[in-house]
Amino acid sequence: MVSWNRTVPDVGRRRGSGLAALMLAAALALGGAGTATAEQGPDSVADLAEKLIGAVVNISTTQTVAETRQVPLPQVPEGSPFQDFFDEFFDKNGNGKGGDPGDGADNGDGGSDEGGDPRKVQSLGSGFVIDGAGIIITNNHVIEDADEIVANFSDGSKLKAELVGRDAKTDLAVLRVKPDKPLTAVKFGDSENMRVGDWVMAIGNPFGLGGTVTTGIISARNRDINSGPYDNYIQTDAAINRGNSGGPLFNEKGEVIGINTAIISPSGGSIGIGFAIPSEIAVGVVDQLREFGETHRGWLGVNIQEVTDDLAESLGIDRPQGALVAGVTEGGPAAAAKLEPGDVIVAFDGHAIKTMRELPRLVANTAVGKEVSVTLIRKGKELTLPVKLGRLEEGEKMAEATGDEPAAEQPKDEPKVLGLTLGALDDDAREKYRLNAEVRGVVITGVDPASAAAEKGIAAGDLIVEVAQEQVLSPDDVTKTVEKQKTMGRKSVLLLVSNASGDLRFVAVRME
Repeated sequence: MVSWNRTVPDVGRRRGSGLAALMLAAALALGGAGTATAEQGPDSVADLAEKLIGAVVNISTTQTVAETRQVPLPQVPEGSPFQDFFDEFFDKNGNGKGGDPGDGADNGDGGSDEGGDPRKVQSLGSGFVIDGAGIIITNNHVIEDADEIVANFSDGSKLKAELVGRDAKTDLAVLRVKPDKPLTAVKFGDSENMRVGDWVMAIGNPFGLGGTVTTGIISARNRDINSGPYDNYIQTDAAINRGNSGGPLFNEKGEVIGINTAIISPSGGSIGIGFAIPSEIAVGVVDQLREFGETHRGWLGVNIQEVTDDLAESLGIDRPQGALVAGVTEGGPAAAAKLEPGDVIVAFDGHAIKTMRELPRLVANTAVGKEVSVTLIRKGKELTLPVKLGRLEEGEKMAEATGDEPAAEQPKDEPKVLGLTLGALDDDAREKYRLNAEVRGVVITGVDPASAAAEKGIAAGDLIVEVAQEQVLSPDDVTKTVEKQKTMGRKSVLLLVSNASGDLRFVAVRME
């Protein structure tokens, strides 16, 4: 346990200092005791680092690349005084002769080049041992597509590693080595109770410099950096650089509360903004990879989107909350439970859903086959439905399947409403806009660029599937439903719009 101390400076003792003492007391009373305190940094972390560094490993990988990247040979006139210069630095194939190939120390990206076609590319990252029998955790992007993986330990020993399992969605991978004796191991801690401002320590392999220790604090939590569906990163200012990927982020007890995985850096070096996968996400994924070699995530079978202010008004709910169901996968758990597009999920398995991004993590972390309660708002009324979760990995295969059912013939009229020109979804429209055979609705053939619909990104070739949560199959259906919403005093109307591929989204369009 590392302690962080605060000390009060010695103000000294002098004869006849009663007045001075009185003045000091008054100053403290007026200005606050903080004016007489000095905050020091933490005690040395040397003991903690020494205890943990043996569990942190450097991960080196080798990958065979099919083609060699060549530098174009500059074209110079024969006999030019520059010809000897270029001949000195380029061979006849245009490959550079000079320069240092580099040590490949990065976040699992490309590194050194052995030349030839095919060629070998090396890269370096970090990892840590969680089981003395030889289980190592790292990032998926550190070992992805590697032909050979080697774990380099702090005592100079090296062991070849085999891949147990990996998960691209959380960027985690589990490796196994076969040591002659038990390895130094660390354990996961509780990231959920870590607070902004708590001290943390990172150990890793930045730029190939193994065994590097840095300290800092947790700068923020629950960061979404748009790297995957389950983003919930810990942000830290502990120095993390290329090559730190896969290394541990420790709390003061020496427990792993994060796996360092990404940085924001215009220059390629640390600027004090690094991100770590929290242990609360990593533990479940690691356990599944160790047991099955792959993940077994819960699956609800819905496409969702954020509930914005205008969508909330169109849906008739008092404030933006929950996750709006934009589509329901046919044959999935939600379809079996009778969830519908336009439902707003506000609670899942007893957990309130405040924002859309909370739902995927909760569903994924729930056991496959478990029956959960889903609370939703449907057309202004709240109801709760039981749903038996499926397995995400199987659901993804199901979602890839497409049907060939032909569309019903619709009359060819093209009225205009909301700045949109509407057309029938016939064979000509499907061919013109390259629409999937399974999509249904009313095709948009034109959009007024000055309209509110254009501001929301609606374009020609999109389809209107629903208006105000009512299915529409003809342009006349659209115009009648829009007029009905106007007579009800609505300021905007809710459209369920599909693109050519069948991806659905809700859009609230102002009725001007």
